[in-house]
Amino acid sequence: MNDEQSPRTETVAWGGIVSDIALAVIKGGFGYFSGSKALLGDAIYSGADAASKLVETFPWRPGRNSAKRRVRTLERRDNKEPVMAVLMSVLILMFGLQIAFSAIRDLTRGHFSAPGEFAIVVVLLSIVLKEAVFQYQYRYFRKKGDGSHAAYAESHRFSLYSSFTVSLGIAGAVAGGENYLDFHPLLYLDPIAALLTSCLIVRKGYQLIASSIYGKKHHELPASDTANFVETVQRVHGVIRVEYLKATEEGSYVNLEVKISVNPRITVIEAQDISECARKLLQHRFVHVGEVHMDVVPYDPGYPYKSNHELVDNELPSLLQ
Repeated sequence: MNDEQSPRTETVAWGGIVSDIALAVIKGGFGYFSGSKALLGDAIYSGADAASKLVETFPWRPGRNSAKRRVRTLERRDNKEPVMAVLMSVLILMFGLQIAFSAIRDLTRGHFSAPGEFAIVVVLLSIVLKEAVFQYQYRYFRKKGDGSHAAYAESHRFSLYSSFTVSLGIAGAVAGGENYLDFHPLLYLDPIAALLTSCLIVRKGYQLIASSIYGKKHHELPASDTANFVETVQRVHGVIRVEYLKATEEGSYVNLEVKISVNPRITVIEAQDISECARKLLQHRFVHVGEVHMDVVPYDPGYPYKSNHELVDNELPSLLQ
């Protein structure tokens, strides 16, 4: 099952990266030839989205056939990700500031030309394509129950802010051109939209570099997203009940803290074998699971069953001799 899930998960993740890169190239080309600073800014934001996802995905290798390979994968991820994040964030910040300075220069000079009509068509088509890719990724990761859909939703929300801002700016600038209303103040909307988009780009770069320097925020997944983990542990032979399970999202990985109860009559070694079996099953079935901390406690049936259970093996006399 692990061999089937891992390539598909990686394919879904890389599909989003490739789509963002394609949108960045297309919007950047049309923005350059149409003279729309806003469309260029939206292209850079799509590139920033691809860069942030690339940082998360590039060091990740799905194949984990042994514990040693898993350790090497996590070490390689820890070593490469901060360096890549810093490089990507610096490039994002530079491009964002360049768009901001260019927009401010155009606003101060006041010499504008309406962008081509196809610029607004490109933005609208990019929104449709971006929404389609997002819906596929969101439903896939939500079905897996690893909490990644929440991160995708937040990233997509700000991406829509950028695209809608750009679409309004370009539409207003096109309407203010000579072919339509011929109203010069509307031409200011395109550089204004570019300036607002540059703020979102700088925000994206700052978040990326902050997460690499200060570490990523750990988000605890809700109980609805941990049901698959609990169900998997309960299938392990020897586990009576999952007493506690906490899933913490750290980047593209999820770390688990699990407490299980076992038969109180078994030995410590047998309890450790059950715990190790549950840990391996979680890591092999869910490729996004990182560290798993297992605690084992004896099963306590509680009153009145506890008293009945104790009477069976109680060899000590209950009365004073």
